[in-house]
Amino acid sequence: MSIVLTAEDLFDQVKKMPINERIKFFSLVAINAFQEADYTHEQVFGHLRNASFSAQEAAEFLEISLPTLRRHVQAGRLKPASIVGRSQLFSSADLKLLKQKINKE
Repeated sequence: MSIVLTAEDLFDQVKKMPINERIKFFSLVAINAFQEADYTHEQVFGHLRNASFSAQEAAEFLEISLPTLRRHVQAGRLKPASIVGRSQLFSSADLKLLKQKINKE
C-alpha cells in the first residue's frame, strides 16, 4: 500500500515546520531540483511573452522607480499597451526593448 501525498498536503506540512526546518527544506529543494537543470530563458520566462504589466511591475522589471517610469512614458519612450480606468498596462515586449536601451546607456 503506497501513500500518496498531494501538493496541498505537503504545503500544510511545510507550514507546520519550525522556521529553521523550512529554510533547510527549501534549500534542499533548490539545490536538488535545479542542480543539473540548464533552463533556457524561454522555459523560465516564456509564459510572460504576451503578459501585461502594471506600472509598478514595469518599474520593478526595469529596475527603476515609478516616477522614472512615468517620465519614460511622458517622454514617449514607453507607451502603455492598454489603459484600464486610470491604470496603464505595459507589454512585456515593450518593456524588454526599453530595458535593453536603458542598459546600453
